[in-house]
Amino acid sequence: MSGTSADGLTITLVNNKPFRTLRTKTYKYPAKLQQKILTARDFNASQISELSFELGKQYANSVKKFLKETKKDIKDIFVVGSHGQTITHNPCAKTPNTLQIGEPAFMSAMGLKVVYNFRVKDMVLGGQGAPLVPFFDQYIFGKSEPKILLNIGGIANLSVTGKGVKTFGFDTGPGNSLMDTVMQSAAHKSFDRNGAVAAKGKANEKIIKKILKHKYFSKAPPKSLDKGDFENNFLNKYFGTVNKNNLHDVMATLNILTARTITLAVRRFVLNKTAAKEIVVSGGGALNKTLLENISLLLPELKVHVSDFYGIDPMAKESAAFALMATLALQEKTNHCPEATGAKQKTILGSICL
Repeated sequence: MSGTSADGLTITLVNNKPFRTLRTKTYKYPAKLQQKILTARDFNASQISELSFELGKQYANSVKKFLKETKKDIKDIFVVGSHGQTITHNPCAKTPNTLQIGEPAFMSAMGLKVVYNFRVKDMVLGGQGAPLVPFFDQYIFGKSEPKILLNIGGIANLSVTGKGVKTFGFDTGPGNSLMDTVMQSAAHKSFDRNGAVAAKGKANEKIIKKILKHKYFSKAPPKSLDKGDFENNFLNKYFGTVNKNNLHDVMATLNILTARTITLAVRRFVLNKTAAKEIVVSGGGALNKTLLENISLLLPELKVHVSDFYGIDPMAKESAAFALMATLALQEKTNHCPEATGAKQKTILGSICL
């Protein structure tokens, strides 16, 4: 899995029966490659094609390292599930479309079977193409007490599943993307470790109220976002230039904003449909202590747990989800939750590269 923050490639080794994650590791991208990914929306076709091959090579090399470190051979691997790097995602365009790159043939040439391109068929069937992880949540937690499964990557998304619940999910709004962008541009750091910078600032409630008027937050699901929906132009509009003088306050505002958008989503679209009493958090945002504290304060009626409470490394969940979906695709079994995306029917997602 390579998310919208483009900080690196997360690889997770998964055992299918019984399902469990065995090991996970994130291989950071070189700074130049990360910058290419973050600006790829403005590339021409030739540049995107070249980047796809560059990423494909990067994926293959990282997999080689991972196999060596885990003392596994290629023959031990049933399949690789590769989400790829999202360059653009436009489910509401005149012709809905999405593009994930990272040429899978490089891993296939190593002797691995690869399943990729998971979003496309969902969109062909009228879905948003995202979020896809609710299928994983249903598979793992669908028979337990109702839960809200919240993943905070660049974009935050949630799933709701459990006994008596018809599984559904959607993107709630910006997750780490705005905070990461500010930290990278104003502090020359990849992210706000533990939310320490945000914890020292004072949130601007006026700005938060203005942002919460954005039409996306009141739109009923199914719905999904592209990182570009909340990016540099958005930051410039509401915050202007960010420097060391206002960094703490901007980060505090963005941290609370993410927590508030999650809270709005839960109150408007979840709690009226289910008796869930728990929210389980994964993704990079699960490691942001300040963000978790803000979510807990805003949703006091829910117990907030990080996913490792249930034995799932918070950084492994998305990559583990695509490993599971790839396994089922190769077995010609459904790996799709259309209730989360708005697709017309269940299907088998993914293209296969042998």
